[in-house]
Order: sequence, then structure tokens, then C-alpha cells
Amino acid sequence: MRSDDPARFDVVIVGGGLAGLSLARQLLLSTQRTVLLLERLPELPPKRQKVGESTVQLAGYYFSRVLELEEHLMNCHYLKYNLRFYWPSAGRSNQGFEDVSQGFIRDFSNVASYQVDRNVLEGELFRLCSAEPRFRAVLGANVGDVELGTGAADHRVRFTTAGGAQEVQAGWVVDTSGRNRLFAKRRQLLRPSPIRHGTYFWWVEGLIDIEKLSSRSGRERRLDPSRRTLGHLPSWLATNHFVGEGFWFWVIPLHGKTSLGLVYDRAVVDLEEINKPEKASEWVIERFPFLARELRHRKVLDASGYRSYAHDCGETLSAERWAMTGEAGRFTDPLYSPGSDLIAIYNTLVVDAIETEDPTELAAKVRAYEQLQRAVYGAYLPSYVYSYDVLGDPEAFFLKYTWELAVYFVFYVFPFINDLFTDRRFIATHLRAFSRLGPINHGLQKLLSAYYQWKKPRIGLPEEPIHFDFNDLGPLARARTTFYQIGIEVEEARKVLAEQLENLDELARFLYARIASVVLDEPRVLESAAFVAGIDPAALRFDPEEMARRWEAARLGPERHRWSFDPAIIERFPTRRLPAAATSREEVEVLP
Repeated sequence: MRSDDPARFDVVIVGGGLAGLSLARQLLLSTQRTVLLLERLPELPPKRQKVGESTVQLAGYYFSRVLELEEHLMNCHYLKYNLRFYWPSAGRSNQGFEDVSQGFIRDFSNVASYQVDRNVLEGELFRLCSAEPRFRAVLGANVGDVELGTGAADHRVRFTTAGGAQEVQAGWVVDTSGRNRLFAKRRQLLRPSPIRHGTYFWWVEGLIDIEKLSSRSGRERRLDPSRRTLGHLPSWLATNHFVGEGFWFWVIPLHGKTSLGLVYDRAVVDLEEINKPEKASEWVIERFPFLARELRHRKVLDASGYRSYAHDCGETLSAERWAMTGEAGRFTDPLYSPGSDLIAIYNTLVVDAIETEDPTELAAKVRAYEQLQRAVYGAYLPSYVYSYDVLGDPEAFFLKYTWELAVYFVFYVFPFINDLFTDRRFIATHLRAFSRLGPINHGLQKLLSAYYQWKKPRIGLPEEPIHFDFNDLGPLARARTTFYQIGIEVEEARKVLAEQLENLDELARFLYARIASVVLDEPRVLESAAFVAGIDPAALRFDPEEMARRWEAARLGPERHRWSFDPAIIERFPTRRLPAAATSREEVEVLP
């Protein structure tokens, strides 16, 4: 497809944000294609601050290793210290950081991730792309008609600038226009999302060190015995989440500034309550009083928000040689920072499709890649649609997050760092395994939400702070070992997935057994071989009456169940009933 015609490019990318610039960089590094980037803004990066600073392992690997930005990331951004979560304590004033319960992974991830200043990162990507002779950018370009060629014929892309109308020919056209969603709108591919969440975010001057939000002296903070569990790495390096039922508030460090944002279920929070930095700050301070030490005094640099941000798309990759990536196609939710992960996966699939010359082979790849894209996107939905309320309780969230993180490590990070997502033999295995996980995940998310709602009036938040490392639960630690299984072929990768599916199956059984043991106020449930053997991970539902019947049938069995990990980690979460707690099982809603 390559030619020397200055009005023809192998790939035209519409949009100069993170998705488009990353795609251009990947094409320039791994192919010989010529690339034209069309951006409607007059300058890159824009003056307004851009949101979306947190990355996790898959995106961290993509930016640092695949796009070869590791030195830039280390020099100009912060190495990220995982995700950390905080809850107020029922028996404390919550006037100091020491009053909160904390959930975390204490050691750094071996697959590095970063807190990125989007403007700085996109500026570096634009600089690197612009240094390549095969790259051209037109800023201030408003794309008009895109006339798709048939067969092997080029597409025609028409756009206008201050200098007038222009037209170029392209082998491929990729829409990375973000929320403008150029192709999805014009091709009638817009699809709604079941996620009903909103967000408001702002940036303040300087670094907010959350560990200093206390009246304690520096020496008292340094010598606090909780360091035995928490360790000594700076908590401010993490993406810090201050959480409650149906909402979370982020604190993310950038060089010279701090990113702050509130994400919420619209059934829980009204945008009018939090649509200015000072209003959002007071809303958060009411729930975490010690944040007043910083939020009321910092200079606000910029602010924005979305009343609704999630959306789906009917199709994002076509054998007719067009594609969408980033928010131009699909977007779920910022919890767990999946946005850049999906950019990394989609861009990788798009680049491989662009490099496929044979039309028959391209059609086969597109079918597999579109199915994969739908699967990795759709697997997030139950977590965001059914169990956002679980953020309100440390133990319920511990159960939720260890499951979700184990799935993420095995089915997202492991294939990506092994370049397996572009191997159709592996995709078939991956999708079969995902289809087995689907009913488990769907049922588990509903189970967790119902458990939280049952637990809230009966047990409530811990009176005193508790600290827990998610990685202490054996199945998650086992899933994390896949980070080190590198350079393997498809057959070996299939074995890894099979082993990890058994690991996840055991984890699902454990989560149900734990919930049943609390609901029934009977710790022996976790040790009953008959009870655990009767759990069907694909048919999980919250039904206290059914739990009681099954326990009655299993309790006399003499055999003790042996978990492959130490379940004692779960004992740190309180299960003592509140004095006025409701006890009638009839009051509990049973979810199908």
C-alpha cells in the first residue's frame, strides 16, 4: 500500500489525544507505514489539563516497553505505588489519616505502572512522532467527509483548516477522536451503556501528602506500629481512593500538582451537590474530615466533569480498513484505571490488522479481534453495574477486589506482556475461558452487592482501623505469578490459563463460603468439606434461607475442607453484630 504520493498515507488517524498519539507511535516503531494525524485543536498538547492520569500494569507495560517511553516516564512522571483504598472508622473521629482502614498491596508491582501527567506524556509522544519522516500532523483540522473505498481502493478523507479544504487518500482510517466519536456517530454505531455514573475532577497546586493529614508529629508518624503492616513506601505515590457506598474520591500525584476527582453512582450523588471544586471538597470532607487539612486551602488550577461518561459501540474494527480506538469506541469506568489498558489492547489489534495485506486473512482477524475487544470490555461491566455499592465496606470490597484483580492479572496482563492477543489460536482459548468465567463473575458481583446491603445494618464499618494487604489472599498471589511467565508459546499459555481457572474457581468458592459463614454466624461453614463441595461457582446467588438449608445438610459431615491457601487472612474483618441489628432473614432481598 505504500507510495510516494504526498497526498496519500497508509494510515490516517483522526484525533491527537492519548489513543491517537499512542497508535501513531506504535505504527512508527513497529511498521514502515506512513501516518497522517488530523487534530481539530490548534496545538498539541492543549493548554487545558487532561484527566486520566492513573495507569495500571497493562498500560504501564505498553507505554514503557512497547512504546519505549520508560526513560521519559521515570524522568517526568511518578512511578506508581499500586492502588490503595481507605474507609472511615465507626469508632474514631476521622480527624487524622491514622483513623482510616486501609486496603493495599504493600510491595511494588514487578510490572511497573505510572502516574502520568497526560499533557506532558502526550507532548512527548507528539514530539517523538514528529521527529519521524513518515509522520505528518495537521492541527486545526476539522474532518468532514470520509469516503470509504471498496475492495483495495483507497479511502478519501476530506478536512478543512484555516488554509481551506484539503483531501488525502488513505489505506486505513482510524478514529481516535475521543468523545467526539466521529465514526460511531456517522456510521450509526452509538450504543448505550448500562453504567450510570458521573464524575467531577479538579487539580490543585502542589503535592498533597495524605500521610501528613494528621495532628501527630513526624516522629509519631514514623514510629507508628502500623508500619509493621503498611511499610515505609510513600502512600502518596499510589492512586489513593477514599471510598464509600457508590462513590470514590481519588488523589493522584503529578509533578507540581495533585489531581483530585469524585466518581459516583448517579443514584447516590447528585451532580448539583458537587459541581464546583469547593462544593466537591466539602462533600468529601463531610465523609473524611481530615481531608479538610488540605482541600480547603489549595489553589485550584483547573476543573471539569462528566455527568455521564460510559458508552458502548456496535463495531470498532472493520475489514473495510477502518477502526476506532480509545473513547471514540467504548468506555466503561475509571475505577481500577482500565482506560489506557483498553487503548493498549485495541491499538495492538489495530496495528496487526493494518499490517495484514491479504483480505481473507484480514477478515478472519477482524472477526476474532472484534470478539476479543467486546469480551475484554464486557467483562468489566458487571463490576461497575451491579456492585459499585460494595465500595462502602472494607471486607465486602476485599472479596470483590481480590477476585477482580486476579482475573485482571491472568486474563489481561499475562496475555498482553506475552504478545498473545494477536495470536488467533490463543484468542480462541482465551474466549472459551472467558465464557466460563462470565456466569461466575456475573453471579458473584450480584452476590457481593446483596451481601453488602445485608451486612450494612447488621455489622457496619469497623470501630477501629484495620489494615489488609490484598495479596495476602493466596489465589491473588498465585495469579500474580503469571507476571513472570514470559516468552511462552500458545500451548504453554493454554496450560497457564487452565491452571489459573482452577485457582479462580477455588477463589469463587471461598468468597461464597465466607459470605455464608458471616450470614449464618457460623465460622465452621468455611471448614465444611460437604458445604464447599456443594458450591456451584456458576450459580452463585445471595439467599440466606438456602445457605441455612445447605449448612443444615452439611454440618454433620466429619470431613474438613482443605483450602490450598491460608484462609486466616479473612479473620481480621469484624463480624460481630451491631446491638440493634436486624436478624430476620425475611428482611433480606434475594437476588436472582
